[in-house]
Amino acid sequence: MDDTPDQPGENDPQNPFKGTPFEQLFGAGGMNLGNLDLSGLMSQMQAMMTPYDGPVNWSLATDVARRTSAQRPDPSPDRADQTRVADAFRLADHWLDSATVLPSGVTTTAAWSRADWIEQTTPVWRVLVEPVAQHVVSAMGEAMPEEARAMAGPLIGMLSQAGGAMFGSQVGQALGALVGEVLTASDIGLPLGPAGTAALLTGNVAAFADGLDVEPHDVLLYLALREAAHQRLFGHVPWLRQHLISSVEAFGRGVHIDMSGIEEAVSGLDPSNPAAIQEALSGGLFEPRKSPEQEAALVRLETTLALVEGWVDEVVGQATAERMPAAAKMQEVMRRRRAAGGPAEETFAALVGLELRPRRLRDASTLWGSLRSRQGQEGRDAVWAHPDLLPSAADLDDPLGFRDDLPDAEELDDDVFDRAVQELLDSTPPTDEPGADDHPDGT
Repeated sequence: MDDTPDQPGENDPQNPFKGTPFEQLFGAGGMNLGNLDLSGLMSQMQAMMTPYDGPVNWSLATDVARRTSAQRPDPSPDRADQTRVADAFRLADHWLDSATVLPSGVTTTAAWSRADWIEQTTPVWRVLVEPVAQHVVSAMGEAMPEEARAMAGPLIGMLSQAGGAMFGSQVGQALGALVGEVLTASDIGLPLGPAGTAALLTGNVAAFADGLDVEPHDVLLYLALREAAHQRLFGHVPWLRQHLISSVEAFGRGVHIDMSGIEEAVSGLDPSNPAAIQEALSGGLFEPRKSPEQEAALVRLETTLALVEGWVDEVVGQATAERMPAAAKMQEVMRRRRAAGGPAEETFAALVGLELRPRRLRDASTLWGSLRSRQGQEGRDAVWAHPDLLPSAADLDDPLGFRDDLPDAEELDDDVFDRAVQELLDSTPPTDEPGADDHPDGT
């Protein structure tokens, strides 16, 4: 066999992938098309994929996530767990009624295992991940000139299937890592669970409480307060849920795929070693590159996430100020936890190009608290009436100065303010459930 693909011999046809990122895969240095073992290649590909639709093999992703998560015990919550969680949410909603004008957004409570979290949040992860995955998978075929694609024939489809399978495997590994850390359905600031479902991962909560000098029932209640506060925002600020999801989706669609980087990385891969290909992908083979427009979009998105988390932090602080002595300690623990991040967040930063943890939580909490002190709960919460009213990243630079040129709430008598508050109140009233005054531990 001729070792020079540029000068094919009589048994070595011209490589149609010449000059593309796939030249090394299918040239003399890898598999020559004149001597390509398609059956062997198909066997290797079948080990990584099953039939699926879309840019990501989600069946593989959820299977990998479950197997990754199952490396540690994951008991299913029992009836006692479900009861404790339901009681905690009833008390949390009762406390929050005095801290915000937004009514309860909880329609269902749930105690989840890690496997439950994977199943319940996968539909939203599909929306968040697939825009970037579509770019990555299509780039594998679009990198080749038209003549090469025509000569490759069915192999292009195989490459796309393999790319979607490898992406699915990476997503699964990231979900499997993330589910070991999350405590609630809204723990990362995005509405991942079904609308109106307030959920705690009881196994993770118990492990989290073990490392704190706080009573377990206080940890459970504090996390229920945070989750219930998230549900009030997502349930009664009509544009917020779709705004966050659409922002992430739009961010993903605009991420630029660095084909020169892919070409450099692919040139050293051994096509007969699927494990090496998977390792390269997990190591950032198709890691997106952000354009200046994407960087600006990222700042806007991270600002919104910070405002959500800051509002939750401020409202829960108000709800617990006179009721829970351990609340200040829990608030600081949660702030540090949010700021620290972890391996799972780093994985998604490479996968989607998005930092999931807001960087400016303290500034946002200070801003909401300052606004409340000057304009009351109504003035603070009315800001959520429309996305154009939200503070900007520049406002977080001076959180005490946000809207300091406006009069206090009692001096506002214009229709605009009244309409803004009314829009937030015109929603489904909270359910009047018995036992709201009872503490989860029965006290």
